[in-house]
Amino acid sequence: MTSKPETKEFQAEVKKLLDIVIHSLYTEKDIFLRELISNAADALEKFRHQKLMEEDVFDADAPLEIAISVNDKDHTLTITDSGIGMTHEELEHNLGTIAHSGSKTFFTELAEAQKKDINLIGQFGVGFYAAFMVAKKVRVQSRSFKTDAEGYEWSSDGTGSYTLSPESGLHRGTKIIVELKDDAHTYANEDTIKRIIKQYSNFVSFPIKVGGEKVNTVQALWTKGKDDIKDEEYTDFYKFIANAFDEPLSHFHFSADAPLAIKALLFVPGDNMELMGFGRMDPGVSLYCQKVLIEQHSKNILPEWLRFLKGVVDSEDLPLNISRQALQDNALVAKLKKVITSRFLKFLKDQAKKQPEQYEKFWTTFGLFLKEGATSDYTHRDDLAKLLRFESSKTEPGKLVSLSEYVERMQEGQDEIYYINGPSREAIETGPYFEVFKRRDVEIIYTMEPIDDFVFSHLGEFDGKKMVSADRADLKLPEPDKEEQDAKESSPAEPLDEPIAQTLTKWMKEVLGEKVKEVAISKRLVDSPAMIVNPDGFFTSSMERVMRATNQEHQISSKNLEVNCSHPLIKNLADMRTKDETFAKNVVEQIYDNAMIQAGLMIEPRSMVERSYQIIERALLSKENT
Repeated sequence: MTSKPETKEFQAEVKKLLDIVIHSLYTEKDIFLRELISNAADALEKFRHQKLMEEDVFDADAPLEIAISVNDKDHTLTITDSGIGMTHEELEHNLGTIAHSGSKTFFTELAEAQKKDINLIGQFGVGFYAAFMVAKKVRVQSRSFKTDAEGYEWSSDGTGSYTLSPESGLHRGTKIIVELKDDAHTYANEDTIKRIIKQYSNFVSFPIKVGGEKVNTVQALWTKGKDDIKDEEYTDFYKFIANAFDEPLSHFHFSADAPLAIKALLFVPGDNMELMGFGRMDPGVSLYCQKVLIEQHSKNILPEWLRFLKGVVDSEDLPLNISRQALQDNALVAKLKKVITSRFLKFLKDQAKKQPEQYEKFWTTFGLFLKEGATSDYTHRDDLAKLLRFESSKTEPGKLVSLSEYVERMQEGQDEIYYINGPSREAIETGPYFEVFKRRDVEIIYTMEPIDDFVFSHLGEFDGKKMVSADRADLKLPEPDKEEQDAKESSPAEPLDEPIAQTLTKWMKEVLGEKVKEVAISKRLVDSPAMIVNPDGFFTSSMERVMRATNQEHQISSKNLEVNCSHPLIKNLADMRTKDETFAKNVVEQIYDNAMIQAGLMIEPRSMVERSYQIIERALLSKENT
């Protein structure tokens, strides 16, 4: 044993360097406790491995644990571990790394670590110095596991020097005594210490005791094998990690070695809090490295559209900066995000195939998030498209169809996927856009959410089939079969002669002016007199409604008006315009407004209401005269 204390001066630049470590690397003072506990856990792990190789060790029967005690009167915090301990030389090297190396060497080592993706977590000499954020003095008493080793104390106020002196009567391991600064006395409170442990170090493998009571009582369930975990354990863990009271809808537990070492346990909650009116959810998955919390509710490891998930992702491969608070390799984080997202989507795909009822529950509750992903995440768009579900003209009310199922039963000659938006199934099936699909028995998907048309617009196509809205002006349907053609030709409702129809539509365009781009003879209307269609083929009426709702300055683009020249109203209009053109113009305006209402695009109804009363009054007067 070195018989007397040794005081060593820090080099000239060290005070500045310590200031950087203490004040710049960490943004929260609580982090110091996580660092000291992590170092203690490392020391315990090292001893456990060492004991396998050497039977003759000091204090062989001491339990492997971390004990923390506080003294509110003296304003001290003490952290004790029964780990591998340190010799005089190891104390000087590990705790004096910054001191004797000098700032130049330290920064060189840091740069090399970043370049080579070396993980600096757990290097005692770095995380340890976080203690000086809250300490006016730190004393480290340590005794190595070696039977012939002696005990020593390292002490410093983190400024000009540190002292090494012999210390007798120590057990194996390390004791760190933190004398707290005046503004850090809260860390001499047991409740504060327990809160920090539960937040950052709850899953450390060794018992952490505060005042003799074990604090980290929840297991790191993601590190265990699936076969070793009961359903109730998954549920209990979900309730703990998500701070939830509901039962999870499902869980996804996986591990991978390539391309990254990942262990993940993700939960789908039972309820969608956004649908329940609680506002936009924050991310619910936390990032760990070797069971130590790195980033709670991380915004980096999953895309925003998966913010409803709760759980844990643990990766040993993540190179972090020494503060553990900022991910330093964006490319690797992007790879982690891609791997986890892809694996979760595969999990959903398998669930949809093997447990369709369970997947339908998921879709009903969280399908909106997948739709959000389909509009924003190009990387996973194809996989998301396969998971989308909708009602269609071939499904019973409330039953859903996938895009793959739709494609499988497309008619011969059909090379496009058709969809139409409406507030409800009934509204769609009684609207003018549905008529031709019903007559030709062509399946059409019902999009009944505001986001749906944006989803289909972003997808563009599926399985090589273009996705087309039924309100497009250039809609092309499979040719009618002979039975349909014969029925049409034998229909008692004869259309207007072509010249009369052309003259009528030209006149209607003159009446409506800039309200419409074109008035055209419809080839698809069956029972309705007219409908609004989109000539540009991009913005559907539904998309226009959403854009108008979110931006009152948005101007609805000019549409085309298609008219059914077999409908009595249109046929009578052709006659009326020669007898009473003023009244006929009112009828044209009303036809246009009615079509806009059916398209969901009516903005200002006052003039329409006044005009409709005029038309009703005229009709009643005509009836009296007859």
